[in-house]
Amino acid sequence: MHLIYGINSVAEALKARGGSFEYISVAKERHDLRLRRVIEECRRIGLPVRFISRAELDRMAGNVAHQGVVAVSSAKQYSDLDDVITAKRGAYSLLLVLDGVEDPHNLGAIIRTADAAGVDGLIIPERRAAGVTGTVTKVSAGATAHLPIAKVTNIARTLEDLKAQNIWTVGLDERAPTTYEAIDYKMNCAVVLGTEGKGLHDLVKKKCDFLVSIPMLGKVSSLNVSVAAGVVLYEIVRQRRSKGAVQVTK
Repeated sequence: MHLIYGINSVAEALKARGGSFEYISVAKERHDLRLRRVIEECRRIGLPVRFISRAELDRMAGNVAHQGVVAVSSAKQYSDLDDVITAKRGAYSLLLVLDGVEDPHNLGAIIRTADAAGVDGLIIPERRAAGVTGTVTKVSAGATAHLPIAKVTNIARTLEDLKAQNIWTVGLDERAPTTYEAIDYKMNCAVVLGTEGKGLHDLVKKKCDFLVSIPMLGKVSSLNVSVAAGVVLYEIVRQRRSKGAVQVTK
């Protein structure tokens, strides 16, 4: 079973795929307006609502951060890689590839930022990485319901697949001499981020068309991966909204 908890997360998930849930459990002690709106939406789409005690919800969610509501569905349905590649919404594709992000809170924050920045889809590895859980969904503020996410067995091989589809790959590496804003992102591209602390795996790094870094002007050597994702993604947003950018080729 897949649990989604938190009012914002459940509300967004209901908008995106309300019919895929089995039922919603609600704390019978809560009667506020935001929760009533969730209940009204469930009734509108014919989704069963179960009123249970807060203690039961705590046990169900495995923590007390559920805000009085838990949605229950079958396991998270991931997208096929081909569907993620073809999910292009703007003039240029923008994909995000995560090479082993392990912290669910980092993954949730990255997904939230990716959705806000207009990323077309996310690609994560099947093993040694965080998957989409209730915690990830809550941290993403429900963005997991709107962003296509594919799981793949091999990130390095997947980068080859992307390049075969004319998608340029840009890896973030703290030792790269080229800074992230020096690349012209007015092209179909995928941003590749590494795992916490270790960065990109060597083979993945070799498969990237470009390697870029974020200048660090303080004492620490790198940013949190979710913050780094936001920095690079919004540079891409800035460039693609600018009318005066000059095209740069490799």
